[in-house]
Amino acid sequence: MVKRRDILRGGLVAGLASALPARVFAQVNPTASRDRELMDLARLELARVGSGIWKKDIVGVADFGLHSAERRFHFVDLVNERVQSFHVSHGDGSDPQHDGWLKYYSNQEGSHCTSRGAYMTRSWYTGKFGTSIRLDGLDPSNSEALPRAIVMHQASYATPEHVSRWGRLGRSNGCFAMGPEQFDRALIDLSGGRLLVAGSYGLTETGGRMNPPLAQTDLLVRDPATGTFDRTNPGVY
Repeated sequence: MVKRRDILRGGLVAGLASALPARVFAQVNPTASRDRELMDLARLELARVGSGIWKKDIVGVADFGLHSAERRFHFVDLVNERVQSFHVSHGDGSDPQHDGWLKYYSNQEGSHCTSRGAYMTRSWYTGKFGTSIRLDGLDPSNSEALPRAIVMHQASYATPEHVSRWGRLGRSNGCFAMGPEQFDRALIDLSGGRLLVAGSYGLTETGGRMNPPLAQTDLLVRDPATGTFDRTNPGVY
């Protein structure tokens, strides 16, 4: 038999809970505001890319508007409406100073730069870094991803431990490198025809937006005489 005092106690707890400000409950998920923006971004990109994407349950978002010490690669689960965030590297051509900030995007062979835009994840293969995921660039800004061998792979320089020691991740040749444990999630959750988008969104954990300390630039044209890249379309993306 339910005792009267238990009913009263339950009613008192419920009453106190309803009287608490909403922000107390928001603290249960401090990244809720950012996560909503990521889900909105994922849905917009799926709509933009259209039927080219085979599986639309999970979208990967790489936010190169943040420093490489931040967890800036997001698995956006649109079915369960949750986000998991991990570290991801950028290319050494994108960050020649190796200070952890991406400065240059490029779609050019030999640039060692990260490319921005939408990708579709393809099949697994075994390469220099073990099992890796091929990527097919879907935008003019990353259309050379397959011939450039821009892929997702694991790397010891892309781990939280590397950040703890050096204050930043190591750099790839333009690939999306993650720590081995984090990359295992990509193999399970992101491969096989899903969407990955890369850009400089600058979404902080609290839902605010930040700009990188330096303008980020697209390097689009290679000068055959000097072997250098002209810097065109400057700006923060």
